[in-house]
Amino acid sequence: MKKIKGMSILITGGGSGIGAGAARYFSELGAHVTICGRREVNLTQVSKEIGPNCLGIKGDVSIAKEREKVIDAAVKHGNGLDVLINCAANMLRGSISDLKEDELMKVFHTNVVSGMMLTGESIPHLKKSQGSIIFLGSVHTRRAFPGASPYAATKGALEALTSVLAAELGQYKIRVNCVIPGAVPTELNIRAGLFTKDEHDERMKAIAPLHVLERVGTSEEIAEAIDYLIRAEWTTGSSLVVDGGLSLGMSPF
Repeated sequence: MKKIKGMSILITGGGSGIGAGAARYFSELGAHVTICGRREVNLTQVSKEIGPNCLGIKGDVSIAKEREKVIDAAVKHGNGLDVLINCAANMLRGSISDLKEDELMKVFHTNVVSGMMLTGESIPHLKKSQGSIIFLGSVHTRRAFPGASPYAATKGALEALTSVLAAELGQYKIRVNCVIPGAVPTELNIRAGLFTKDEHDERMKAIAPLHVLERVGTSEEIAEAIDYLIRAEWTTGSSLVVDGGLSLGMSPF
């Protein structure tokens, strides 16, 4: 298996949640990590906490010029690019009869299109390193949560994209995989204005018993799964469920 130490890893959505947790995890293993996102304050705080192995750069990956800036920064920081981890995402909830087309297009652009474009623009560097691409899916594709159809649809698209790109890019020895987390505390719903911090914390407590392991996960546990997929040289096109058994739909009877 490959070693993480010395790798150049670019993580979108790295200012909080799973992205920030992954940045800490891989930096501790000796990788040169570049994190990007829209909120400069968060990026600065995370990169400062982690130390010199982590570079934070403000960049909105839905904008072409900013994607170019982010890639260039990662290549310079890590002397190339070995891994792209697509964590950036937004949440949209609502009943199917109340959804607005412009809001749907916006969440698909952020969650799917932006990652596709960034991936395509990273290929010249990943060809050189015979690198790895990771998408972040969601348990929403395994267990139905009414009102979350927009988010679930975007995550389903990423799973399909993983399979197609794995087949397309295998000729260059670029591997493409997807991690499907269960409930992990992040700022996603808070940032979307759906819950306050206190409401989010209560929601995590309420959903914990639905997991077979009776607790929610951590960003570090998701990073461990990403770690495996980065290093496993004969694994591509896989969607790895890391959800504490939430998707099993365990019956209380």
